[in-house]
Amino acid sequence: MSEAIDNQNLKEKTAQGLFWGFLSSGGMQLLNLIIGIFLARLLSPGEYGIVGMLAIFTLLANNLQESGFGVALVNIKDIKHNDYNSVFWFNVGMSLLLYLILFLCAPLIAAFFHQPCLVSLSRFLFLAFIFASLGISPNAMLVRNLKVKEKAITSLSALVISGTVAVIMALKGFSYWSLATQQILYNVVICFGRYYYTRWCPTFKVDFKPVKQMFSFSYKVLITAVLTTINNNVLTVIFGRLFPAQAVGNFTQANKWNTMANQLVTNTVAQVAQPVLTRVTDDNERQRRVFGKMLRFTAFLAFPTMFGLALVAPQVILLAIGSKWIHSIPLLQILCISGAFIPLYTVYQNLFLSQGKSDVYMWLTIAQIALTLVAVLVCHSMGITAMVIAFAAINILWLLAWQLFAYKQIGYRFMSMLRDLLPFMVIALIVMGVTYLVTRFIVNMYILLIARVLIAAALYVMVMKMLHARILEECIEFLLSRFKKNKK
Repeated sequence: MSEAIDNQNLKEKTAQGLFWGFLSSGGMQLLNLIIGIFLARLLSPGEYGIVGMLAIFTLLANNLQESGFGVALVNIKDIKHNDYNSVFWFNVGMSLLLYLILFLCAPLIAAFFHQPCLVSLSRFLFLAFIFASLGISPNAMLVRNLKVKEKAITSLSALVISGTVAVIMALKGFSYWSLATQQILYNVVICFGRYYYTRWCPTFKVDFKPVKQMFSFSYKVLITAVLTTINNNVLTVIFGRLFPAQAVGNFTQANKWNTMANQLVTNTVAQVAQPVLTRVTDDNERQRRVFGKMLRFTAFLAFPTMFGLALVAPQVILLAIGSKWIHSIPLLQILCISGAFIPLYTVYQNLFLSQGKSDVYMWLTIAQIALTLVAVLVCHSMGITAMVIAFAAINILWLLAWQLFAYKQIGYRFMSMLRDLLPFMVIALIVMGVTYLVTRFIVNMYILLIARVLIAAALYVMVMKMLHARILEECIEFLLSRFKKNKK
């Protein structure tokens, strides 16, 4: 009886978490879209490229300051204030040290990219991860307790405030400084929000013993996070070194739209995947069921979203941000194909983290990065487009490696993966193909964009209904139950 109750409670919490995660991700990406359109119209590809060159340094610094302890805090069974406090002071100390190092390295960064303006810009932009470090412990508290609604409100508020300021600065002629200010202000606001909802405060009684105990798990997560950041941003670094800032800007813009779309799905799942999978680690069969269901839900959203964006990419880019970004369109379409698989990685990665297998997570990521670097550099002589294709191909094929280790860990079979993923991928491809054929004669871009979105969405839902897809039925049932509950 208690297990049945536990199953129901976990199912309800997971559904609520996914619901609020989707609202949060949807709201975030919608706001990102609106703000991004304003900024892309006000700024040039070259100005975007300048800030894009620094992205990898900011992301790596964020990885190093957290050092994997945020994930470790979520995994602890019986957590205490001292655990959060220990991680807080470690992160603060690490962020100050890293800022000092990067501050001194600013001239070297500027010389590497042949952009003198990066000295002052980088020293300003790197302040963002100092503010980010202050919010890691309270964020882990929100994640542990599946406080997805509170995280959503905090993130949306931070994006509205920082985005508004960035647009005003761009209108006033502050160029790439507006993008840098947006990143800093976003971290400041989100930090305040996390403390507001947790009511947690650090204390000056510092004990680093919990950090030492978590280190054997967290350092592997740290290495993996650093390497994943390198993998996701390796093209920006290579392009920044070899090509003009405008080329970097076109890729950065394409990658931004791709990231906005796949993060809609990734963030929806990521906010509940690890805490939910952690709660069922004692039951292998149950974890397989939960894992398979998460994969199906992710595929149900990811494939139509990303393939659909690839279909309408020309209309979206030209109508939203103008013809000066036309060279980003083919890059976006390529990235969207591999971007459909990125949310699936999140489910696999959280499976291993929930099992405490951060070493598997780490080595799989190391191997992927090595393979990606080789493939990209081999295609270097063929130009930017060929390099992006190689990058996308590795991202798709490497999912098979994650699947192999998922089978070893919980017995989730390759055929089970195909049954869970292939139907959604094939249906999404067919729907986009039919939509393209039906609408290819429409000349007006506004009508073409609206027609493709509406027809593709209607066809996808219709096919899912005809096939009695359980995922769609459960989504509809949950939304109806929420509507009835709110109505009462």
